[in-house]
Amino acid sequence: MTISGVEIQRCRWPNDELMVLYHDLEWGVPTRDDRVLFEYLSLEIVQAGLSWRTVLHKRTEFNKEFESFDPICVASYGEAEVERMMGNVGIIRNRLKLKAIITNAQRFLEVQQEHGTFADYLWGFTGGGPLPRQSPLIEDMIPGTTKESDALAKDLKARGFKFIGSTIVYAYMQSSGIVNDHVTGCFRAPD
Repeated sequence: MTISGVEIQRCRWPNDELMVLYHDLEWGVPTRDDRVLFEYLSLEIVQAGLSWRTVLHKRTEFNKEFESFDPICVASYGEAEVERMMGNVGIIRNRLKLKAIITNAQRFLEVQQEHGTFADYLWGFTGGGPLPRQSPLIEDMIPGTTKESDALAKDLKARGFKFIGSTIVYAYMQSSGIVNDHVTGCFRAPD
């Protein structure tokens, strides 16, 4: 992509306009917004076994179904809401994943109550800031898990979160900016 005559370099994976926007504006950007953190966690759960592109193109409809991923609203969902969502062809209709998001909303609220915010809990696994990265970083070097994602996944499971494993948690850490895995040369890579 060229902006004002300057060629912009990106990671390889964005392959359409929506993916480029997500890459450029969200992925790897540190966030401490609990609603956003709940949305990212939920979308990573839905993504398990599927392409991120598929999930991203259904994100708008997921936001409608989950009331903009308000954890208070989602925590109150029951079987009627799951049945309604199972009829929506605009989302990924996996009953186990949908129920996991509801359970996770309930656990999310418990963590908020214990820690003040979910962000305080989450960022506590990294000392409050993004993890340092390897340099230089190329696509083939990006790990699927780390000791930090192992620890966070273990703690989330112990708290009763569902559909949580180290790989999903590492992807969550990438999306929420706990790690910045934009490759060397990408304009979003850290200096």
